[in-house]
Amino acid sequence: MSDVMTHLALNCRRLFLRNHTVDVRIGAHDFEKLGPQRIVFNVELFVPYSASTPMQDELSEVVDYDFIREVIARRVAQGHIVLQETLCDDLMRELIAHPQVQAVRLSTCKPDVYPDCEAVGVEIFKIKSAP
Repeated sequence: MSDVMTHLALNCRRLFLRNHTVDVRIGAHDFEKLGPQRIVFNVELFVPYSASTPMQDELSEVVDYDFIREVIARRVAQGHIVLQETLCDDLMRELIAHPQVQAVRLSTCKPDVYPDCEAVGVEIFKIKSAP
C-alpha cells in the first residue's frame, strides 16, 4: 500500500453511497439515444476524522450523504451524456471540490448493455492536491 493510501486509511472516515441506481440519458450508440438507461453509481468519499467527527451529534458536523445524491442528480439533469468517462469526470470535479473531502473513488456502470455480462463501467480515484 502506498504512503498516500496508508494515510487515507489511517486518517480518514470512508463515506459511501453503494449501488445508487438512476435512469440516465447516456450513450454513444443510436440505440442508447432512444431513451434513458440504468446507471449504477458507487461513490466513496474519504473525509479526515478531524472534519468528520461530530461533537454535538449534528448533521452539520459531517458530510451529508445527500450531497453525493444531489451532485449526481444535478449532472444527470443537464441532458444527454455520450460517455461514462465524461460523467465520472464531471462528478469527480464537484465531489472533490467539497472542502471536507480529501479523496474520492467513483464508479458508474451500465448493467443492461450486453446480455453476456453483468455490467460495463468506469472507475476513477482522485486525491485532493495539498494547498
